[in-house]
Amino acid sequence: MHPIEKPSENWTEELVRFLRDRPEVNAVRIDPVAHRLAVATIGEVDLAVFENQLAATIAAVQTRLAAESPPKIPGGYSLRKEGGSVILGRDTCVTAEKMWLWREMEWPEIKAEPSHEDQEWRMLLILAAGCGVFGVAGTFAKHFASDLPWLAKGLFFIGLIAGGWDAAVDTWANLKKREIDIHFLMLAVAIGATFIDAWGEAVLLLFLFSTSGAMEEYALDRTQREVSALLKTSPKRATLVLADGQEKEVPVEELQLKQRVRVRPGGAFAADGTVVSGKSASDESTLTGEANPVEKAIGDSVFSGTINLWGTLDFEVARLPSESTLQKIIRLIQTAQKLKAPSERFTDKFGTGYTYVVIGGSAAMFLVWWLGFHLPAFVNTGETRSAFYRAMTLMVVASPCALVLSIPSAILAAIAWGARHGVLFRGGAAIEKLADINVVALDKTGTLTTGELEVINYESFPAGRETEVMELAYALEASSEHPLARAIVRDARARGIRAIPLEDFQNIVGQGVRGRVAGGQTLLGRRELLEAGPLAGWAEKLPPAPAELAEVWVVGKDMLGRVLLRDQIRSESKGVLAELARHNIHTVMLTGDRRQAAETVARELGVSEVRAHLTPEQKVDAIQALRLGPPSRRVAMVGDGVNDAPCLAAADVSVAMGARGSDAALEQAEVILMDDRIENFLSAHRLSRRARAIIRQNLSISLGVVVIMVIATALGTVPLAIGVGAHEGSTLVVCLNSLRLLFGKNE
Repeated sequence: MHPIEKPSENWTEELVRFLRDRPEVNAVRIDPVAHRLAVATIGEVDLAVFENQLAATIAAVQTRLAAESPPKIPGGYSLRKEGGSVILGRDTCVTAEKMWLWREMEWPEIKAEPSHEDQEWRMLLILAAGCGVFGVAGTFAKHFASDLPWLAKGLFFIGLIAGGWDAAVDTWANLKKREIDIHFLMLAVAIGATFIDAWGEAVLLLFLFSTSGAMEEYALDRTQREVSALLKTSPKRATLVLADGQEKEVPVEELQLKQRVRVRPGGAFAADGTVVSGKSASDESTLTGEANPVEKAIGDSVFSGTINLWGTLDFEVARLPSESTLQKIIRLIQTAQKLKAPSERFTDKFGTGYTYVVIGGSAAMFLVWWLGFHLPAFVNTGETRSAFYRAMTLMVVASPCALVLSIPSAILAAIAWGARHGVLFRGGAAIEKLADINVVALDKTGTLTTGELEVINYESFPAGRETEVMELAYALEASSEHPLARAIVRDARARGIRAIPLEDFQNIVGQGVRGRVAGGQTLLGRRELLEAGPLAGWAEKLPPAPAELAEVWVVGKDMLGRVLLRDQIRSESKGVLAELARHNIHTVMLTGDRRQAAETVARELGVSEVRAHLTPEQKVDAIQALRLGPPSRRVAMVGDGVNDAPCLAAADVSVAMGARGSDAALEQAEVILMDDRIENFLSAHRLSRRARAIIRQNLSISLGVVVIMVIATALGTVPLAIGVGAHEGSTLVVCLNSLRLLFGKNE
């Protein structure tokens, strides 16, 4: 049986080994969230010489960086953090560090893992079947060929080899690390049973143990297939359209930004991009869980790994294949499967220590039964079972196998279900925390609304200069990723507005943007931008925008204007908020938009509370205030934009919209809703509650069986065969119960 393997937390050893092999490298800087990698050298160094070695090293340690335990730092090396980065380097003086030349390198792309382990459960099942067959044959030989005792024992022995082979391999591997686990206990009991001539019970133990191990592996294997399915959808080659219109087949990893790629019907998109020619539809079910085809036309986004269904499309590469949505999802799932929930880490520690308690307790009870109650030490007499027989039974029934599997089996099943249905969890902790939330804070634009703003009108003050407003707005927003910017750029291109050269572009966080054109400095953003500088006082005189519309102001040379936009409320938002209300979950809208516009949307949707006109800093303060309310408050934040990233970090649970969500929001989020489907938040919440319920059921089953069987064994009423059946039966029940998360309805 294979409890979830605990990865080594001392990931620094991998990096130190790399530094020892490469004396020309002084330090390695890693940002596992932003996927940034750099090395420090003195002088110029040929990075290509060790690029592959470093990539392999980073690929080996990237999922271990989230380990909470402090890593061990070998002598001669130091570890420090700078923001989101971790720097491991050689011990040196401050002066020497100033001479380091930091060289950026590409983050290693996730590769498909070997698949030979995917079918491990089949081999375990074959071994279990062999154990059962020879066990039955030995039983027949014992009864019908009693004059040939060696025949029965020979058959039993072959059955023991088959049933105990995998356990023996794992036990040996653990003993070399000076560790013991469930496999050791089961082997010890089986070997002990042969010494008291209980060959049949020994074979039965290993048969049930190996069978439940095979079933466990099968259950866990089903939870791993979602990642494999995603990996298989990733194409290996792409059709590049050259400048002269000719086509060229190239490996996907050679694609560059802005290149034009052609995809024919039935082909997979090789990278994230924007359609520049053709009309079709794509199957995005692998990413979003949505089975309905998604129509694609010029200007629409396409995603790596999704399938083009009928028409030929040309798209422009918007992201390198290694940074595509598909690759991000794969990394998220692979990391999530290795990040343990708090309760899971507890059972790991409990299970390891408990194994030693079981061995010690069984040995102590052997002495009590033998010396205290004067039972035979090793020989069963009539109806009296020996002290050794009872001790082995106690060792079996008290083993924590089911307990160790109670939580990780449920967590992995929940992660797999979510990945298949458009909900990505970044670890078991997110699943546990989401089940406890009773306050949900939501951004407005792009979360409760579609985020697909539509330009309604351009105005200038004085009137007559609306074209200048269009041109300045287009120039400023062409370099921005905000939903407002996308709407203005889309409208400007549709109107054929000329592009004005822009210099010194700057983002004013939470306020707007600025830049320099031929006419001088220009600004675009919220009304508050007008309240400072030479335009102070103007804001009071300017007419307010209608409540249902958003506004952005444009300030140019001797000119003031604004763009009026309208955002559509998601059709699903009202139902989601109503469902949250039925579960007594308090909802709060946090938005930088005007209060009047925010309250209009809130009234229509039924939001419990509105906090509008907020800067990113004020959003963080609002989240903290919500958390500091009644002690029982647990806050989830749902957002999508760059300005949502700080408040996502401040919440108990961070949830991001996946399709249009900014990279900053996605990297910060613990739960990601693909395809921008707000209703998937309900699915995630229901799933987390189901997972919590099943975890509690699993713990009750595993602990209940242990307590009952230990008491019954202490009273001397449990034969070894019954103890074996109860122990392995509880393990199997726990695994099958967890599989309900994978195959059952999420209600």
